Amino acid sequence: MNKHTDLLLAILILLAFTATAQNEKPFITANLGILTSPAMHGRGYVKDGAEQAAIFIQRRFREYRLRPVTTDGTFIQGYAFPVNTFPGKMSLSINGKELKPGADYIIDASSVSFSGSDMKVKTIDLGKVTDKSSWKKTLSSFDGQYAYCLKNVDTFCKLFNQRPDRFSSLLPKGCYIIPQKNKLTWTVEQDTVQATVFYVKQDAITETIKTVSADVTALWMPKQKSENIIACSPGMVKDTFITFTAHYDHLGMMGDSTYFPGASDNASGTAMMLYLAAYYAVHPQRYSILFIAFSGEETGLLGSEFYVAHPVVPLANIKFLTNIDIMGDATDGVTVVNATEYPQEFDKLKQINDQHHYIPVIKSRGKAANSDHYHFSEAGVPSFFIYSNGGKGYYHDIYDKGAEVTLNNVDGVAKLLIDFVSDFN
Repeated sequence: MNKHTDLLLAILILLAFTATAQNEKPFITANLGILTSPAMHGRGYVKDGAEQAAIFIQRRFREYRLRPVTTDGTFIQGYAFPVNTFPGKMSLSINGKELKPGADYIIDASSVSFSGSDMKVKTIDLGKVTDKSSWKKTLSSFDGQYAYCLKNVDTFCKLFNQRPDRFSSLLPKGCYIIPQKNKLTWTVEQDTVQATVFYVKQDAITETIKTVSADVTALWMPKQKSENIIACSPGMVKDTFITFTAHYDHLGMMGDSTYFPGASDNASGTAMMLYLAAYYAVHPQRYSILFIAFSGEETGLLGSEFYVAHPVVPLANIKFLTNIDIMGDATDGVTVVNATEYPQEFDKLKQINDQHHYIPVIKSRGKAANSDHYHFSEAGVPSFFIYSNGGKGYYHDIYDKGAEVTLNNVDGVAKLLIDFVSDFN
């Protein structure tokens, strides 16, 4: 999409907003498509994917005539954090057959670079390791001249009270294959381990593993620059804010050709936030409406943690915050985290929905440290985290694409949120 087409789309949408608020789904679809495009490289830290998304969001905020709130008059709150990346080679062959990254396997996100051809493989059944006094000796005895296929890692972790997502930190330097019965779910890590670990789908391993070839380029970035993008629509009461947040970052790229689009998580929530930003740009409220697009969520809620430690708008000035994460399909309604912490506000949501029937159901959930609302609510800011229930179950995989997101009932969620804000006036 060129700049002229992009600007024309924004102008047409804003003109439509001045007359009606019935353009939710087309608006969200258009922005979601841009955020999940190959040009965004999965909105991670390879090929400046997250940076491209940040630039796009800033451009939208400027087009909507939103106001910056930072002291330097920009939309940017910069910070940095360590992250492990895979910007180059990513290949794995078993018994001479090359596997497809993302589809047949994922790499442990804390893995280091590795290169080896036609390595002989030793298969170890860790489910048979029952002696608690010798399990560390078992792992440290691995010989680097071999690759290892490790079976029943989950059984091993349960027996020895080890977190499966930290199992790779126990391994010495070398190449490891861990068969997976469940779906492949990738992540982002800040640290590295000694080993290079591949999680391979069980059905991609059709025979006994005899040889393995692998070539991986990993790059640990000790100070990856990143940005929270912040803007507001001023209200009559300019120093009190109703706040919407969403994280725009995702997993990025696993090698130089495989990317994770992150449509539901969280291009959908970012697109919903942009819809609300455009709406409130032409529908000012009594209280100012603040919008924060966080980076670093997938790396450990880092963007929101940084904001709470260095607030641009004082936390005491935020009357209520709604975090939107995973808004791709509300066929089965939404779930509200912190509903039990703020029962009056949750009852307002339900009353609005009971009156207008925007979505099928609103489910209650208690506290959870599962998205960017968490650091705010822990700091005393009244906060909800709202996510949708529905869809095909694609999550942190290569299949979470824009074309797979239905946006069922998401227009109803937008109307629900708009009415919820109006209730504060």
